[in-house]
Amino acid sequence: MTDSDSLQVRSAPLGGSALSLAIQDRGVPPGWDVLAPAGVAAWRAHVSRVREANDGVSQEAPNGVPHGASHGAWLDALHGAFGTNAHSVARARLAEAARNGVVVTTGQQPGLFVGPAYTNTKALSALALADELSAQLRIPVAPVFWAATDDADWHEAAVTHVVGPEGLERLQLVGPATDGVAMADVPLGDVSRLRAALRAACGSLADPMVLDVVDAAYTDGATIGSAYVTWLRTMLEPLGISVLDASHPSVRAASHPVLCRALQHASEIDAALRARQDEITSAGFSPQVEQVDGLSLVFETIDGVRARVPLANAAARAALASIGSFGANVLLRPVLERALMPTAAYVAGPGELAYFAQSTAVAQAAMFDVPIAVPRWSAQWREPFVTRLLERLGVSAEDLQSPHVVEARLARAAMDRNVADAIDRLRVTLDAQISALGNAVSADASLVSQPVVDGLSRDVAHRVTRVERRLIAAVKRRERDTARDIAVLRAALYPLGASPERVLSLVPLLARYGMSALTAMRELATVHARAIVAGSTSSSE
Repeated sequence: MTDSDSLQVRSAPLGGSALSLAIQDRGVPPGWDVLAPAGVAAWRAHVSRVREANDGVSQEAPNGVPHGASHGAWLDALHGAFGTNAHSVARARLAEAARNGVVVTTGQQPGLFVGPAYTNTKALSALALADELSAQLRIPVAPVFWAATDDADWHEAAVTHVVGPEGLERLQLVGPATDGVAMADVPLGDVSRLRAALRAACGSLADPMVLDVVDAAYTDGATIGSAYVTWLRTMLEPLGISVLDASHPSVRAASHPVLCRALQHASEIDAALRARQDEITSAGFSPQVEQVDGLSLVFETIDGVRARVPLANAAARAALASIGSFGANVLLRPVLERALMPTAAYVAGPGELAYFAQSTAVAQAAMFDVPIAVPRWSAQWREPFVTRLLERLGVSAEDLQSPHVVEARLARAAMDRNVADAIDRLRVTLDAQISALGNAVSADASLVSQPVVDGLSRDVAHRVTRVERRLIAAVKRRERDTARDIAVLRAALYPLGASPERVLSLVPLLARYGMSALTAMRELATVHARAIVAGSTSSSE
């Protein structure tokens, strides 16, 4: 196949803030404890420490510090959160890791139709890293996707984007927007119109199963969170990726002692975060998450609405609150995951990498095991129709980065006077020749009368005008079609001025190209994972 006939997938720099880039390039102080091991020997030592930390017989180690569960006990505690009908491939891999191995985690809050494509690339990154660690260290390593259905950001969860025939299309739930309510508890509502719009954006299908999964997951009786989990499990578990529903009662129960400890040490955590924030600022960076005065990192849900527990009564709430009422904010969540599972590494996006510099301070302050983050693989893709449109318009993908370059070129083409000048010259010539004909025949009235010559003039002028109108219509149509093509190209290459994987849903791509698209992505994610284990990956990848 030629490039214009096949889907092209390649790796791309992950990007991010200056702090995130510094972490990716291993350029931050070692005291921040965010740097992943470099090299197989270092990974082996790190994984050995993780496994030893989970060798205790209970959730509490002898010194009172939560270290996670004993071999298998952590999975027993969280079993329900992984679903009762897990695919055999994911189930077997998770069970092996629970007996004598570790896990690699990643996660994302819910999004309509699974949200941006990076939800999927994060999952594939975790799978690839688990595969590589398992092969290099010769121990079971299971990838786990933490579906953060306890997240309450409706405005982010209710939206996704696709490329339509007129450019970028925004698909959004009707609402109303919820405030402080977990997505696991927010009804999806009637999404038949949105499902139809998604199906239309997919065009011709190579794998109708993908949309069948959407139809089965995103039903009227589902919540935003449950639809998200259903789709993820159906698509990811056959690959061996287990999906944990963070709002499941078993997760809430297992999290309770960890979150109570965070409340008991809320003042120490607050002081450590402020000190780390000063260190980050002094190093020339900006903290990813601003600390909120007077509030802990623990949410408490009361009457279905969650809010941050104030520092002033954090210890009291830890003693009085019922099991399952607490949740972790973004800085505490990595610490919680590490406490609940033998997590060798969390596969993070650029923003997550940046806030790990603060999360490690949280762990250190309350004497939790410190979580380790590694950068996820980042994808770019180009579909055949994009390549053909670029070739037809004679523009490059880089031309479309600026919102005005291509339009300016179009405007210059529209101002080309060659055709208009030719029409004007044709009119002048015809007028002159018909006038000459009239003068020539006027001397002999027996040939034709003057009205005949006048009629010829009107007929010819009418025909020239008709041709001119058709030319004008063609130019307008060409400009309109070109403008539409440019809008489609921008939507496919730079939606909202960002990378496609940060904006577009991956569902249409999977529907058009089937599992071969995931296979291509997985292969590139594997190359990225090998670089991580070797210690050679960086933001310049």
